[in-house]
Amino acid sequence: MSDSDQLSHDLECRHVTKSFGDFIAVKDVSFTVPKGSFFSILGPSGCGKTTIMRMIAGFLDTSSGDILIKGRSVLDVAPNRRPVNMVFQHLALFPMMDVAGNIGYGLRRRGLPGPEIAKKVGAVLERVGLPDAGPKNINQLSGGQKQRVAIARCMVLDPDVLLLDEPLGALDLKLRDHMKVELKKLQSQFDTTFVYITHDQSEALVMSDQIAVMNKGEFEQVGTAHQLYYDPATAFVAGFVGDSNRWRGKIQTRNAKGAKVSATDGLAILAGPISQPLSKGDDVDIFVRPESIVISFDAKGVGKFDNNLQGTVEAVLFNGANSRTLVRETATGTQVDVALPQTGEFAELTPGTEVHLGWGRAQARCFAASDDVGVI
Repeated sequence: MSDSDQLSHDLECRHVTKSFGDFIAVKDVSFTVPKGSFFSILGPSGCGKTTIMRMIAGFLDTSSGDILIKGRSVLDVAPNRRPVNMVFQHLALFPMMDVAGNIGYGLRRRGLPGPEIAKKVGAVLERVGLPDAGPKNINQLSGGQKQRVAIARCMVLDPDVLLLDEPLGALDLKLRDHMKVELKKLQSQFDTTFVYITHDQSEALVMSDQIAVMNKGEFEQVGTAHQLYYDPATAFVAGFVGDSNRWRGKIQTRNAKGAKVSATDGLAILAGPISQPLSKGDDVDIFVRPESIVISFDAKGVGKFDNNLQGTVEAVLFNGANSRTLVRETATGTQVDVALPQTGEFAELTPGTEVHLGWGRAQARCFAASDDVGVI
């Protein structure tokens, strides 16, 4: 990599491995984070994502590999001297200090004079939308305001990289949804590189420029939210990112267009182009997203699709714009999860209603059968 390429990245990990005895927590992970971007590492508990963050911060040594910030290795740099800062899940704000005291703490540790600290604290409070909060006690703030103070405390130190370790995990659902948008706005406003750790796919999909999906110490796929959602590279990514109907089956025929799969429950499915070297007779997993399935009250409405079936509504799961219906396929008894369109036509759908379902072969993603498919 040239010097100019290195300077375009705020963070780079090269073949980083971390072992604890015989257990390998992180295995040969390499990635770069472009300057000023929002990069998330997404994965289930125990996959190694927090271990990576702690190595970047300097709280853990690497077993092998290198970590570079602004093109320079930081392996021999103490945590308090690395150009990074960290927002923890429980924020770790000081209850005995007011807001200004919390934000200015790191500046005082650096020995800056009082007037300069006050100026910097005031400026960063303006940027996070809390211009009058300086004299307030931490306990007077809402959960969202505390999140902003924790970020302000880090950003006032001008870090090259801000590390965020599941900082929304302790918030209630509605506030968490609000803070997803706020965090993305703050990241864009400060133009600082954010590296975000989460097990919540919604957080990663909403906020990130790039996402690394991690499983058992390794990266399964790195890409944009759109790429991970619509073009998963592995069965784990297909199962972990978003919701899917999943069928286990066996390939009956295979050609350039894809494959015909006979599911174990008897359902016949036409799957789209397949990237893996699969052949007739191989066991596979098929994934079809609920929103990829068209629902109709008559067969004509789904006749143009490669896959179509008839069934009976078993349940309607109302959740506003995310409402679903569970349909029991007539011939095989297979249950299919279908996203309901936001039209009045299906507003009064009830259990027992006969419906028809259809989807294209390109919406049926096919991978070699695996028990590790990322389904929580």
